[in-house]
Amino acid sequence: MLSSRYRPWHVPLFLGKYAWLRMRRRPVLVNFEVTMRCNARCGFCDYWKTPAEARANELASFAEVAREFKPMLVTFTGGEPLLRKDLEQLVAGVREAVKLTYVQLITHGAMLTPERAKSLWDAGVDQFNISLDYLDERHDEARGIPKLCAKILDVIPRMKAAGIGGIRFNTVIKRDNLDQLMPIVERAASLGCGVNFSLYTDSKNGNTDYLCDASQMDQLSDVIGQLLAYKQRKRGVISNSDYYLEQIPRYARGEMTELCESGQATIHIDPHGLVRRCPDFPADGPWQDYKGYEPIACNQCYYACRGEAQAPIRILSRIRDVLA
Repeated sequence: MLSSRYRPWHVPLFLGKYAWLRMRRRPVLVNFEVTMRCNARCGFCDYWKTPAEARANELASFAEVAREFKPMLVTFTGGEPLLRKDLEQLVAGVREAVKLTYVQLITHGAMLTPERAKSLWDAGVDQFNISLDYLDERHDEARGIPKLCAKILDVIPRMKAAGIGGIRFNTVIKRDNLDQLMPIVERAASLGCGVNFSLYTDSKNGNTDYLCDASQMDQLSDVIGQLLAYKQRKRGVISNSDYYLEQIPRYARGEMTELCESGQATIHIDPHGLVRRCPDFPADGPWQDYKGYEPIACNQCYYACRGEAQAPIRILSRIRDVLA
């Protein structure tokens, strides 16, 4: 789903930049983890337990990094990035450093107001990705933030009314929300926004409570089939590639043996300017020392950032997705 900041004629420019970056073996997507601080209490993520000393000395700018890599996609993430009071300056600096790039922001949404969203939109955010795994109080409980789901569903129409044209839910597929996936898609469509799915993994902190188990494989395959069928009927709501969705049941059944290419098309820069191949790996050193990563035999996750990076380019399908 293309941000309202761009027009259809930008698509060939982005495709050309994608080909240029891949040919040079440079990252297409750079994730800027601008803080390790977080005010949620998610059981599947331990960022809120980060020691105080690890939260200090956050980079004051990511513009130099962006200027070096010139990515097609930039994601501001955390922790919770809205805890950075200077987030607008960080976004504007990256936007100024790279002219042809698509800027995304991932947030749990508890601190998101129409005013703050408009300020970030004006600074250069093209798309707000708001975490939403359930359409009821289960989401509040999972994140440890009372009334969070209701707040998210209330703020989106107000953001749209303020002229913000790029909003999607970030939904993690878990063992206890398979019945929520299609309703979340339908709610997104009714709100005029989109959904991006990713599969839960226990690699962050070893919490296996949300992993789909063997008894759910048929249910998982069925709901993935429903999502794919929905995409065929209505493009522009589900932003995942068909390929990524198709591979989820295969990964969950333990059938995936391909090498992971994370660190080639995507990299992560932490709050201190250190680079790593994926969010669940330790940092390898200053971003200036990045020389690329080779594929590795790792099947600890099937995040969208892995699966989408390895998805074959089905040009017509993806163009239909972004132009819908």
